[in-house]
Amino acid sequence: MARPRTDISDTQLSVLQVLWDQGPQTIRQITDVLYPQGNASHYATVQKLLERLEEKSYVRRDRRGSAHTFAATLEREVLIGRRLQAMAEKLCGGSLTPLLTHLVRAKRLTDRERRDLRLLIDELDGAKGSKGKES
Repeated sequence: MARPRTDISDTQLSVLQVLWDQGPQTIRQITDVLYPQGNASHYATVQKLLERLEEKSYVRRDRRGSAHTFAATLEREVLIGRRLQAMAEKLCGGSLTPLLTHLVRAKRLTDRERRDLRLLIDELDGAKGSKGKES
């Protein structure tokens, strides 16, 4: 099955992760993170990955300096949402409940993670309750 054009390969994802974690970077800076002992072929690989990400509008290039810098335009949370929704469609008929239940049960959550999850559920319940009052 062919991958949709807007999907991101694992190598493109590694470039995006550098940009998300470190902010705008040059090709050389990204290459140094991904390939610490990198050579010219690694530099060319990163350059090609950035070109493809730019074509998809997932990164933008700043041409103002002598070395162009690249910044992610696709937010990590947006990609996570897309990937989780696609996984739910494939495995769970579109329902996120089995997927989320498995994720929560598979890894022991810290106290803080459980507290954050409870706050999110309370927030969502509050938003649903306020919508019901307006109707």
